[in-house]
Order: sequence, then structure tokens, then C-alpha cells
Amino acid sequence: MTEIIRSLQRDLNDFGEALHLVGSERLANRHPGEHRDNFGAGALAEPATPEAAAAVVRWCLENDVPIVPQGGRTGLVGGGISRPGELILSTARLNRIEAIDPLARTVTVGAGVTLQALQEATAEVGLIPGIDLAARGSATIGGMIATNAGGILAFRNGVMRHQVLGIEAVMPDGTLFSDLTRVLKVSAGPDIKQLLIGSEGAYGFVTRAVLKLESFNPMRATALVGLRDANSALALIAHFRAQPALQLEGAELMWQRYLRDSAGDKGFDLGWLEDDTPAILLMEVSAESEEQAREALEEGLAALWEEHGLTSGIVAASLDQARRFWALREDGDFMYRHFPAAPSYDVSVPPGSLDDYVAGLRARLNAIDPGFDAYVYGHIADGNLHLSVIGEGVTARALKAPIEDAVYTGVAEFGGSFSAEHGVGTEKRRAYLIYGNPARRAVAQAIKAALDPKNLFNPGKVPYRAD
Repeated sequence: MTEIIRSLQRDLNDFGEALHLVGSERLANRHPGEHRDNFGAGALAEPATPEAAAAVVRWCLENDVPIVPQGGRTGLVGGGISRPGELILSTARLNRIEAIDPLARTVTVGAGVTLQALQEATAEVGLIPGIDLAARGSATIGGMIATNAGGILAFRNGVMRHQVLGIEAVMPDGTLFSDLTRVLKVSAGPDIKQLLIGSEGAYGFVTRAVLKLESFNPMRATALVGLRDANSALALIAHFRAQPALQLEGAELMWQRYLRDSAGDKGFDLGWLEDDTPAILLMEVSAESEEQAREALEEGLAALWEEHGLTSGIVAASLDQARRFWALREDGDFMYRHFPAAPSYDVSVPPGSLDDYVAGLRARLNAIDPGFDAYVYGHIADGNLHLSVIGEGVTARALKAPIEDAVYTGVAEFGGSFSAEHGVGTEKRRAYLIYGNPARRAVAQAIKAALDPKNLFNPGKVPYRAD
């Protein structure tokens, strides 16, 4: 047991069951999540109430112990890494869905609730959170707020920043900031919750939030469509979004290498797809009935077939087949079985510039090594691409910077971002300092200095201090 845990047990004993403390021995039996160093601190606190969380933060402030906030540990950029001498502050027991208001279409929820648990609870009243992502079973609301998560529905509802109406958080001075507003329109000075959203735990520890809810329609039709490029996919998307009787529920583009390897891994038959098809769009729409959704999808694809260069397509004949379509896109573990430790990135580019960006990326990777390529896939309607660079030697330390430069070159010039929805953490520190906006970085550092002068909240993560 670490000295930090012993001291916390002694000093915060009054909290009893409201505060669980976990040492290195018990952490050894837990899965660390996406990064092996998430439990590096060997000391973890699990408060069950915001008050207990605030007491832990005050204790850390008094004893100069750095704090690493953690949610579901699904982050891909090292934002939850912890080290000896630090304390992990977990949202795991802040997991109550407190109130669902179907009339106001809001939900008040603890930061440790998983997205899937929230989806299941709100679906009972015909509503759903306005955000969805593949890690729904483990990603927590607090973590999604901290990273300003995006996902499948961002093209329609915006990112996490647009879903949060109110927030409660423990600030670095140990005070509990509570602004659980349940209305959309608030014009009463600076919106403090926006400091916490996307700050990756550097400005505070989120304990509760009020989120907007959207209508959920299970009457859907799903298709895979082969086409010549991203612009063709965007034309299809524009057509279906303009149909008054339809709602576009998802639009995910997979470039050929990604789809073929994903399908091969899952035993999915691609006999319907022409061999030289450059890109494949996964599209889902909803309507008043499944029959109406399916007919509208089939008729729309037929009408646009020649005009927009569609090469092949298949509409799901059942819910099970639709799920298999989605697994092609969402289950990406095959990449790391084929190419262990392949460096992965997520960028956002204005949708109309995606074809130029992808062509330029492949050329830049080829200039580093003719054997290098990339799995490319993502949320086409909002321009968010996920990339995994593949090929023999891509993990060489000497190539880390050149590969990063190949991925990030031109992104800002197109009007995009080097990090779309995964955050910055530790993995993108170099990119943050080279490709991030310097004025934005300076303001972030000034806010950090004002809120957390001891730099105790998630040190070494965003926003990076000038030193």
C-alpha cells in the first residue's frame, strides 16, 4: 500500500463508504484500459459523492499530490497516464442516472455513467443522448466531457460541447462548482462549463452533468455503397439529408484497404463489391417505418447511381445484417492484429477537402517509405478522419516525427484540426506545440496558471505549460 493511500485513509476516514481507496495490490487485478500506464500511480480514490471528491482534492492540494482524473480509461492519447507519487481520481462510483425529464428532454447524470447505460435508460422513454461512439460500453460521460468527444452523430447534433446544459465539478482549489442548468438559453456572462469541456482534466474533475436528449427512431435501413471518392459520398449524404420524410442517422466512410481487411477478419462476404472501388460508405436512415426507410434508401441510391459514380451497393435485409455492417466500421481491433502498435491519429478537415487531404497523405507517406500506407476511415459528414499508418518499420522511433508531419501537414491550412475527437493527452504533445494555435495555447496556459497554480490537475497533459 502506498503512503498516499495510508495517509488518505487516516485523514479522510470520516467519509466511510462514500470513499473507496485502492492501492497497487488491488489495482494489479484491474484492467488498465487503453494504456498500460494508466495505473502507474499505484493509488486510486473512488468517491461516491461530489463532496467526497472535493475532500480528496483539498487533501491533495494541502499535501502537494498531483491528481490524474480517470473515467472509463478508453482514451487513445495517454490522457489518463499516471505515475508514482500521483493519485488517480476515478469517476467509477459517481454512476447514478439521477433524473430523466422527457418533457424538457434532459437528463441529470453522474460523471461515471457509461454512454451505453445512459442510452439504454433514456431509450425507455423514446429518447437518446445526442452523441454516440463505438466505445459506448466503456466510455463515461465525464470522460466524454473532458475530451469533448464527437462520434457518429456529430454531423447532426454537434460534439459533447453542444450536448452539455449544466455541469458540476471539483475545481483545483477543492471547491465544488455546481451549475446544473437545465435550459439551453443562458446569456449571463461567460459560460464557465466550457472551460471544463475539452480540458482533459487539467481544469477540474467533473462529477455531474445535465445533457440534452434527442428523439430515437428504431425504424431504420442500412446500406453499404461503393463509390469513387469522398465527394461522391458527400453528394449522397446531401441528397438524403434533404428528404423531409427521412432522418440521416449515420454516414461513415471507409477507404478500400480498411474495409477489405476488416471484412476479411470477420468473414464478411464482399462479393458484391467491385475490386477497384476506392471508398465505401456506410449509411443509415430512419423513417416512420422500416419499409419506408428501406424503400427511400433504395430509390435514392438508384436515382443517384450514375450521376455520383456509385459502383456497387447492398442494403441490409435484417437487423442482424445491419449490425454486421456496423461491425465492419466500429470493430477496428483487426488493425493491430495485422500491424501491432501501428501509430494512429484522428484529424478533422472540411468535408469538401477530404479527397485532397487523403491523396496528399498517401503521397507524403510514400515519400517516407514506398511500403507505407494508411487505414483511413471516419465520420465523413463532419470531416473527421481516423488514420492508422501501416507498413514494415512504421513504429521505428526515428520515424515518429516524419510520420506525424505527414499526417498533420496541410490540416490547419485546409481549416481543420490535428485532433478531432480523441484529445491531446501525452501522445499529441509535439503536435499540440507545433501544429496547435499559439494564441489559443497561450490563453489555455494562462487559465491553467490562474485555476491551478501548483499544476496538480493532470500534470503533463493539456494545456501544456510554457516550461
